[in-house]
Amino acid sequence: MRSTRTFTTGLIISVIGLAACTGTPPEQTTSEERLPPQATTSDASPSSPQAIAQNATCNLVEQGYGSQGAVNVRVEEVADGLEVPWGIAFLPDGAMLVTERPGRVRLIQDGELRQQPVATLTVSDSGEGGLLGIATHPDFASNRLFYVYYTTDQDGSPVNRVERWQLAEDGVASRDRIIIDNIPVALYHNGGRIRFGPDGMLYIGTGDARDPDASQDTESLAGKILRLTPDGQVPPDNPFADNPVYITGIRNTQGFDWANSSTLWVTDHGPSGELGRSGHDKVSMAQAGDNLGWPTIYRCESQEGLVTPSIVWQQALPPSGAAIYTGNTIPEWNGSLLITTLRSEHLQRVVFDPQIPGQVQSHEVYLQGEHGRLREAIMGPDGELYVTTSNCDGRGSCPSDQDKILRITQ
Repeated sequence: MRSTRTFTTGLIISVIGLAACTGTPPEQTTSEERLPPQATTSDASPSSPQAIAQNATCNLVEQGYGSQGAVNVRVEEVADGLEVPWGIAFLPDGAMLVTERPGRVRLIQDGELRQQPVATLTVSDSGEGGLLGIATHPDFASNRLFYVYYTTDQDGSPVNRVERWQLAEDGVASRDRIIIDNIPVALYHNGGRIRFGPDGMLYIGTGDARDPDASQDTESLAGKILRLTPDGQVPPDNPFADNPVYITGIRNTQGFDWANSSTLWVTDHGPSGELGRSGHDKVSMAQAGDNLGWPTIYRCESQEGLVTPSIVWQQALPPSGAAIYTGNTIPEWNGSLLITTLRSEHLQRVVFDPQIPGQVQSHEVYLQGEHGRLREAIMGPDGELYVTTSNCDGRGSCPSDQDKILRITQ
């Protein structure tokens, strides 16, 4: 095992400068090769998280992405004029903070995009880096704290970092502290999604930074979901003592949400040629300490101690944001996992079997090719699903009114 625990958590920091950088190389895509699924076996005990997942059958989607969605939905434009909006965080009054990958935090209030950024960060936005995820503190109403995940330079070397900021009443934000630092960075596979869980802890999705073996190394922050307190401390009930690592074996997650208080649905990008593999983006059910298998298992393979995915798409999506639908506007969607996709330009709905944990009952495609590349997916306080487009990142067709925030309703 490597000795790579050089991360820092919970540090107070000084002001860094203004935003910088342009240029976005093409996102790596995956092939459409057709490979047969492997047999699924496990020696895990029936009560273990691995056994729960193994009792379900992995759904391998060998052609396309799924059937056309059967529920009628409507798309409303909330805002335009954005440059690669990566994450959304809602405020108690219904306003939203939005990150733009070149390094700006924007405020949308009363349906209007404020022209002056709330904050500007110095970022390295080449490849898949830049200003990525955002989340508000569970007690934002009283402390006005929010968190961002971004790529920056530290002593001449790039790092991914999570910081905490505070939003003043006048709409200007200031840095408060570093929550966690030295998350491995690469041109691709930087993760970036952050969310507060039902337990009030901060969850951080990271990529393998193009080092597949790092995903299996609990001494590395790469290829993981991390879990920290709002102040950046390691919770005492984390699965690895004195370690922010919560889930291992991830290649590049940009989306996850909670099925219940202790179980997450996690999306992950499949390989782009590593180890002779390609395609096979996936969704897995995971709990504390689970290992999602990258790079040890692939497709619908199984191995003792590793979680077999619930669904795998042989043809690359790739998946970005993910949200469990909890609203009432589209009752047919209640409890479904909604996944935004990039190259395949659609919204994927995955329905789970309520009787068999980890079992996919059905899945279907919405908005195919209608709005281009889709990045964030998040439920708003109004019970509606919000998504962002990502057409101005150098990989899509950027319209004159740039990227948008969309509300999916009925």
